[in-house]
Amino acid sequence: MRRSRTYDWADPAVCAEAVPHHSGLGFIRKMLDGELPAPPVAATLGITLEEAEYGRAVFALVPGEEHYNPIGSVHGGVYATLLDSAAGCAVQTVLPQGMGYTSLDLTLKFLRPITVDTGKVRAIGTVLNSGRRTALAQAELRDSEDRLLAHATSSCMLFPVPAR
Repeated sequence: MRRSRTYDWADPAVCAEAVPHHSGLGFIRKMLDGELPAPPVAATLGITLEEAEYGRAVFALVPGEEHYNPIGSVHGGVYATLLDSAAGCAVQTVLPQGMGYTSLDLTLKFLRPITVDTGKVRAIGTVLNSGRRTALAQAELRDSEDRLLAHATSSCMLFPVPAR
Protein backbone atom coordinates (compact mmCIF):
# COMPACT_ATOMS: atom_id res chain seq x y z
CA MET A 1 0.00 0.00 0.00
CA ARG A 2 1.33 3.44 -0.98
CA ARG A 3 1.62 6.15 1.63
CA SER A 4 2.06 9.88 1.22
CA ARG A 5 2.98 12.88 3.31
CA THR A 6 2.43 16.57 2.63
CA TYR A 7 4.21 19.46 4.31
CA ASP A 8 5.14 23.08 3.73
CA TRP A 9 7.95 25.41 4.79
CA ALA A 10 8.83 29.08 4.98
CA ASP A 11 11.26 30.97 2.77
CA PRO A 12 14.76 30.08 4.06
CA ALA A 13 16.05 33.54 3.09
CA VAL A 14 14.16 35.01 6.07
CA CYS A 15 16.46 33.24 8.54
CA ALA A 16 19.60 33.69 6.48
CA GLU A 17 19.02 37.44 6.38
CA ALA A 18 18.47 37.57 10.17
CA VAL A 19 21.71 35.80 11.17
CA PRO A 20 24.06 38.82 11.12
CA HIS A 21 21.65 40.97 13.16
CA HIS A 22 21.48 38.78 16.29
CA SER A 23 23.76 37.02 18.69
CA GLY A 24 23.80 33.28 18.04
CA LEU A 25 21.65 32.58 21.09
CA GLY A 26 19.27 35.41 20.19
CA PHE A 27 18.89 34.00 16.69
CA ILE A 28 18.19 30.45 17.91
CA ARG A 29 15.73 31.72 20.52
CA LYS A 30 13.82 33.63 17.81
CA MET A 31 13.40 30.32 15.97
CA LEU A 32 12.37 28.59 19.19
CA ASP A 33 9.79 31.30 19.91
CA GLY A 34 8.42 31.16 16.35
CA GLU A 35 9.57 34.69 15.47
CA LEU A 36 11.82 33.19 12.78
CA PRO A 37 10.77 30.16 10.73
CA ALA A 38 12.36 26.75 11.09
CA PRO A 39 14.62 25.76 8.19
CA PRO A 40 13.09 23.66 5.39
CA VAL A 41 14.96 20.52 6.50
CA ALA A 42 13.01 20.61 9.77
CA ALA A 43 9.72 20.38 7.86
CA THR A 44 11.09 17.74 5.52
CA LEU A 45 12.11 15.42 8.36
CA GLY A 46 9.65 16.52 11.07
CA ILE A 47 12.37 17.84 13.39
CA THR A 48 11.51 20.38 16.08
CA LEU A 49 13.74 22.67 18.12
CA GLU A 50 12.74 22.16 21.76
CA GLU A 51 15.31 24.00 23.88
CA ALA A 52 18.13 26.49 23.54
CA GLU A 53 20.44 28.06 26.06
CA TYR A 54 24.04 29.22 25.99
CA GLY A 55 26.16 26.25 24.83
CA ARG A 56 23.21 23.86 24.44
CA ALA A 57 20.50 23.04 21.88
CA VAL A 58 17.92 20.24 21.84
CA PHE A 59 16.03 18.89 18.83
CA ALA A 60 13.30 16.23 18.79
CA LEU A 61 11.78 13.83 16.30
CA VAL A 62 8.96 11.33 16.45
CA PRO A 63 10.17 8.64 14.02
CA GLY A 64 7.83 7.51 11.29
CA GLU A 65 7.97 5.12 8.35
CA GLU A 66 9.07 8.02 6.15
CA HIS A 67 12.40 7.93 8.01
CA TYR A 68 13.03 4.23 7.32
CA ASN A 69 15.84 2.61 5.38
CA PRO A 70 15.25 -0.59 3.34
CA ILE A 71 15.68 -2.88 6.38
CA GLY A 72 12.86 -1.33 8.43
CA SER A 73 14.55 1.07 10.84
CA VAL A 74 15.36 4.78 10.84
CA HIS A 75 18.02 5.66 8.27
CA GLY A 76 21.42 6.66 9.64
CA GLY A 77 21.20 9.93 7.73
CA VAL A 78 18.27 10.94 9.93
CA TYR A 79 20.38 10.25 13.05
CA ALA A 80 23.19 12.30 11.49
CA THR A 81 20.88 15.21 10.66
CA LEU A 82 19.51 15.34 14.19
CA LEU A 83 22.95 15.14 15.78
CA ASP A 84 24.52 17.63 13.36
CA SER A 85 21.65 20.07 14.01
CA ALA A 86 21.98 19.78 17.79
CA ALA A 87 25.78 20.11 17.83
CA GLY A 88 25.81 22.93 15.28
CA CYS A 89 23.05 24.94 16.90
CA ALA A 90 24.74 24.51 20.28
CA VAL A 91 27.78 26.17 18.70
CA GLN A 92 25.55 28.89 17.23
CA THR A 93 24.31 29.74 20.75
CA VAL A 94 27.80 30.81 21.89
CA LEU A 95 28.55 33.06 18.91
CA PRO A 96 28.45 36.85 19.08
CA GLN A 97 26.38 38.93 16.69
CA GLY A 98 27.70 38.80 13.13
CA MET A 99 29.31 35.37 13.42
CA GLY A 100 28.24 32.10 11.82
CA TYR A 101 29.51 28.55 11.61
CA THR A 102 29.67 25.57 9.32
CA SER A 103 30.39 21.96 10.20
CA LEU A 104 33.88 20.78 9.29
CA ASP A 105 33.24 17.18 10.28
CA LEU A 106 30.79 14.94 12.05
CA THR A 107 31.91 11.72 13.73
CA LEU A 108 28.99 9.50 14.57
CA LYS A 109 28.53 6.28 16.53
CA PHE A 110 25.26 4.36 16.16
CA LEU A 111 24.43 2.40 19.31
CA ARG A 112 20.77 1.31 19.02
CA PRO A 113 18.21 1.05 16.23
CA ILE A 114 15.26 3.44 16.08
CA THR A 115 11.81 2.41 14.80
CA VAL A 116 8.31 3.86 15.05
CA ASP A 117 8.00 1.88 18.30
CA THR A 118 10.88 3.86 19.85
CA GLY A 119 8.75 6.97 20.20
CA LYS A 120 10.08 10.48 20.47
CA VAL A 121 13.87 10.89 20.40
CA ARG A 122 15.88 13.93 21.46
CA ALA A 123 19.26 15.13 20.23
CA ILE A 124 21.05 17.14 22.93
CA GLY A 125 23.96 19.21 21.67
CA THR A 126 26.57 20.84 23.92
CA VAL A 127 29.64 22.93 23.21
CA LEU A 128 32.89 21.43 24.49
CA ASN A 129 35.19 24.26 23.36
CA SER A 130 34.84 27.45 21.36
CA GLY A 131 37.78 29.45 20.06
CA ARG A 132 38.24 32.31 17.61
CA ARG A 133 38.14 30.15 14.47
CA THR A 134 36.80 26.75 15.45
CA ALA A 135 34.47 25.14 17.97
CA LEU A 136 34.03 21.57 19.15
CA ALA A 137 30.62 20.21 20.13
CA GLN A 138 29.05 16.87 20.95
CA ALA A 139 25.51 15.58 20.68
CA GLU A 140 23.71 12.63 22.21
CA LEU A 141 20.60 11.04 20.73
CA ARG A 142 18.36 9.66 23.51
CA ASP A 143 14.98 7.96 23.72
CA SER A 144 12.19 8.72 26.23
CA GLU A 145 13.78 6.32 28.73
CA ASP A 146 17.07 8.27 28.44
CA ARG A 147 18.86 5.40 26.66
CA LEU A 148 21.74 6.54 24.47
CA LEU A 149 20.92 5.72 20.84
CA ALA A 150 23.83 7.48 19.12
CA HIS A 151 26.65 9.91 19.86
CA ALA A 152 28.43 12.45 17.69
CA THR A 153 31.21 14.99 17.83
CA SER A 154 31.48 17.89 15.44
CA SER A 155 34.16 20.43 14.63
CA CYS A 156 32.83 23.72 13.31
CA MET A 157 34.54 26.58 11.50
CA LEU A 158 33.54 30.03 12.74
CA PHE A 159 33.37 33.02 10.38
CA PRO A 160 31.89 36.51 10.08
CA VAL A 161 28.49 36.75 8.36
CA PRO A 162 28.07 40.07 6.53
CA ALA A 163 24.74 41.85 6.69
CA ARG A 164 22.74 41.59 3.46
